[in-house]
Amino acid sequence: MSTEQNKALVRRVFEEGVNQNKPNVFNELIAPDFVSSDAPPETPRGPESFRRLDAMFRTGFPDSHVTIEQEFADGDYVIHRGYVTGTHKGEFQGISPTGKQIKMKYMDIWRVVNGKMVEYWVRFDTDSLTQQLGVPRPKYAGQ
Repeated sequence: MSTEQNKALVRRVFEEGVNQNKPNVFNELIAPDFVSSDAPPETPRGPESFRRLDAMFRTGFPDSHVTIEQEFADGDYVIHRGYVTGTHKGEFQGISPTGKQIKMKYMDIWRVVNGKMVEYWVRFDTDSLTQQLGVPRPKYAGQ
């Protein structure tokens, strides 16, 4: 597939799956052996992996919306820089709802093979998120 086709496929994950809250599209676009490289080890492979990430955000931020600001592609790889917005109306990673609006930046890399997403890496600006929610920043190993 061309880089333009790969970009279009990955955009559908966000535009349809996340922004339109149609998680069934993950079954169509994500390969059965898909792995999210940043997910906990017990996370299953395949569309369920991304569905869990989406559900975690949607539980905490039911109106979550992803905006892609920049998109690059090279061969099988598609890279995004953008942000997620939402209102903290549900528990999110142990943080009780605050009712606050958030805007959290992210960067991700997808690998697409034969029209299916097979691998995913993502980094969120969690420091900014905790500041916006008014909660302490979590301690990391080595701090």
